[in-house]
Amino acid sequence: MKLAVATLLIGSAAAFAPAQTGRAATNLAVSELELGVTEPLGVYDPLGWIDTQPESFERRRAVERKHGRVAMAAVVGVILHNNHVVFDGYLSKSADLKFSDVPTGIDGIRAIPGAGLAQILAFFALVELAWMPASKYDGDYGVGWFGEDIEDPETKARKLNVELNNGRAAMMGIMGNMVAEVLTGQTMYEQYASNHISPFGDGIGVF
Repeated sequence: MKLAVATLLIGSAAAFAPAQTGRAATNLAVSELELGVTEPLGVYDPLGWIDTQPESFERRRAVERKHGRVAMAAVVGVILHNNHVVFDGYLSKSADLKFSDVPTGIDGIRAIPGAGLAQILAFFALVELAWMPASKYDGDYGVGWFGEDIEDPETKARKLNVELNNGRAAMMGIMGNMVAEVLTGQTMYEQYASNHISPFGDGIGVF
């Protein structure tokens, strides 16, 4: 659990990666400087990395974008699973384990058989190395926006900006969800079902 939280902390830190002063070498036809800039902070670069490490910006932006995408998928998955929206049938027929048997929250991963975890890791490796390689920094894998190829640079910039900011929110959201579950001992569903909003209370009522 500590490893998972640490990983999310590192991932969310990428959300505050700086923007460079020029255009990144991508085929997006938009300026990376303008993406992810949120008022009133503007170009947030408190450590001065724009000037000292301009060559590292494109990689940091790629890391931020990919972690944001993973975090958005994670948040949706957590919400669905906590509301008991699951696949029908068996997760593992040999282990007599149905999808509905997997507990919600962090403990769910402990219920997955080793072979299942190996398949998940193998799929991650396929995506990372072949289908959507990490070396492709622009994050454009040719799938378009819901199948649509956006040609207008202004429209593309706006949608990429939305993606970055939603990804940042998702990185903080999934990390907060995990931390709150560890602190309270309650899953997301149990917390809002009992109106337990504060993670520092006793688990009964709002505070």
